[in-house]
Amino acid sequence: MNWGLGHATRCIPIIKALIEQHFEPIIASDGDALRLLRKEFPQLKRIELPSYNITYPKNGHNFKLKLLKDSPHVLNTIKKEKNRIKKILEEEEIHGIISDNRFGVRHKAVPSVFISHQIRVLSGSTTWLSTKFHQNIISKFDECWVPDEAGERNLSGKLGHTASHGLAIKYIGPLSRFSKYNLSAKYKILVLLSGPEPQRSLLAEKLLAQFSNYASPVCFVKGVVEEEQTTTTIGSLTVHNFLTASDLEYAINASELVISRSGYTTIMDLAKLGKKAFFIPTPGQFEQEYLAAKLNADRIAPYCRQDDFTLDKLNQVQDYTGFNNLSFSNDFRGMFDLFERKGKLASHA
Repeated sequence: MNWGLGHATRCIPIIKALIEQHFEPIIASDGDALRLLRKEFPQLKRIELPSYNITYPKNGHNFKLKLLKDSPHVLNTIKKEKNRIKKILEEEEIHGIISDNRFGVRHKAVPSVFISHQIRVLSGSTTWLSTKFHQNIISKFDECWVPDEAGERNLSGKLGHTASHGLAIKYIGPLSRFSKYNLSAKYKILVLLSGPEPQRSLLAEKLLAQFSNYASPVCFVKGVVEEEQTTTTIGSLTVHNFLTASDLEYAINASELVISRSGYTTIMDLAKLGKKAFFIPTPGQFEQEYLAAKLNADRIAPYCRQDDFTLDKLNQVQDYTGFNNLSFSNDFRGMFDLFERKGKLASHA
């Protein structure tokens, strides 16, 4: 799903595992997510899917109302996805579908998997309704892969650990495309931005102003995927429009502190690398607000509202533990058993 870059980046280790096990992945997405995966896997075939075109209002408190207004478009996009998938199956020899939050990307003719860390979808007073809707979508897939641990020591909390009402849930462990390296700190702070507009740009503008005269080295990644990678240096501030996976892996490992949204993919990456963090949830996004509050309550990382951020708030970080490495053991072979079980393994695997 093209909603920020997290849905795309967390699929990278799955795509690599498919290649290692001799499957031939076809990447299907749209917008920035498709552009990012195209850069990571230039050798793979790509298909553009209909766009959900989900954006945030400038006032985060209006997000739920905006989603309600956009729901006819979302339902129409799901219908278009189903038609596109039907056509793809007529044109390609497809042995399985792995959908990261694309509701209509499935087909009864092949094993279809849904990836989500949200078995419960928080939406304030309508959480029961959004959860019911989401679980109804999940029930149409053969399995739901939750990128988290099943036990009490987990990252997603009540989002990924709740009554599943008979859904075929498989906890596959947190997913990250990165590896941990013991590097000396090059940056005091890494600012890592992502997510839909206009909130990404609003936060970028606010943080650039605050860090423009910062004394220590700061790496600032805007999270804008463009054809060319650009870098600007302003004093001790190094600003990138985006970084490739290897460059971003280095930047995170070489930073003392990461400031970012509390998106789940970012949390998985920071947990894998054992980093200290400060979170600024996207205004109005209940999921990110919950995850930031959970990690704050666990004394892992502090957070604040976007409008309230000041550099002084970073002093809180010293009172938090940061992320301790979780077990990132993914049995990818076991994950792909679904395709074998139904006799749909790639012919040369």
